[in-house]
Amino acid sequence: MSDMASFNERQLDAIREVGNIGTGNAATALSGLLSRMIHMDVPQTELVSIYELGEHYGDPMQIVGAVFVRSTGGFNCSLIFIQPEEDAKLMVELLLKQQFGTFIPFSEVPQDITDSALTEVGNIVLSSFLSSINMLLSSQYQISVPGVAHDMLSSILDVVASIYGQMGETALLVNTVLKVEGLDEGRRISGHIILIPDPDALDILLRKLKVI
Repeated sequence: MSDMASFNERQLDAIREVGNIGTGNAATALSGLLSRMIHMDVPQTELVSIYELGEHYGDPMQIVGAVFVRSTGGFNCSLIFIQPEEDAKLMVELLLKQQFGTFIPFSEVPQDITDSALTEVGNIVLSSFLSSINMLLSSQYQISVPGVAHDMLSSILDVVASIYGQMGETALLVNTVLKVEGLDEGRRISGHIILIPDPDALDILLRKLKVI
């Protein structure tokens, strides 16, 4: 079922719920990684055409940090974790503080170290998200070595459509906002997960959920 029009409302609700469960699992894992309490707003989850991704985000010129992985096994898919660059920098600073016990400004850390930290954050988020899906399927999975990129949002989404569109034309978007313990009151960290299932993967999931 790769045609968006082929999904009925019951199936869409089931897919959205999977997205919500996956995001909650990812937030819990991120809390453990940072050793901080994390409160998550209710995720906004929707299924869209991969070629319409740009219509569901903000300023296309915004600089973002993105982590990419590919997963095979019970649920073959590609996943991307995208954050505004300032939020990605803050996440890196939080991780470095947890690891080294002191605050280190992002600007004072070599890029290879900051990219490694961002990759670790993205990998935890995406692996945990994916784990919740495979738990539903009672299946095993393998995940690729993560890749990381910093670029304009439009450029990242163009790459997603051109490369990952060869594997599937439907994308599950999950957007949420995190409140992390220890940050200034009112400061939030946003994150966007894009899951692009292979053409047959959604059929497998929907059968398991008994909505197909």
